[in-house]
Amino acid sequence: MTAAVPPVGSEAPDFIARNQHGEQIRLSDFRGRRDVVLVFYPYAFSRVCTSELGALRDRPDLLAGAEFLAISCDPMFTLRAYAESERLEFGLLSDFWPHGATASAYGVFDADRGCAGRGTFVVDRAGVIRWSVVNPYTESRDPDDYAEALASLRRDLG
Repeated sequence: MTAAVPPVGSEAPDFIARNQHGEQIRLSDFRGRRDVVLVFYPYAFSRVCTSELGALRDRPDLLAGAEFLAISCDPMFTLRAYAESERLEFGLLSDFWPHGATASAYGVFDADRGCAGRGTFVVDRAGVIRWSVVNPYTESRDPDDYAEALASLRRDLG
């Protein structure tokens, strides 16, 4: 069962997932070191997801400010092919097994479709969710929203 979307100001649910290279990534490993942007998306190679992740790829100014982790329920090997095909250098994490566990913890798993919804969470260095948005499947997210959320986070932390 999918939990509710965790509210801004709450501790981000920790998780372990493998990236497109098979490396194990744990959210809490970034605590105290780096802000993290979690970008849940439905499917590798789909039109809206590819345009969204391509927009992030094309914004090195944005990517330099935090660790971007894009999460889908696709298998690791699919994510590796997707990253190579689209020249995506940030982490693509597989939420394939247990299927949708990470997306469920963030309240964005769609059990009927078997995929993650289009949710984004900015997690500060203390592991607290500082900004989030959940968009409909057909509505892409605006990278400028991420930039503003990260800029606001930096202003707040001085």
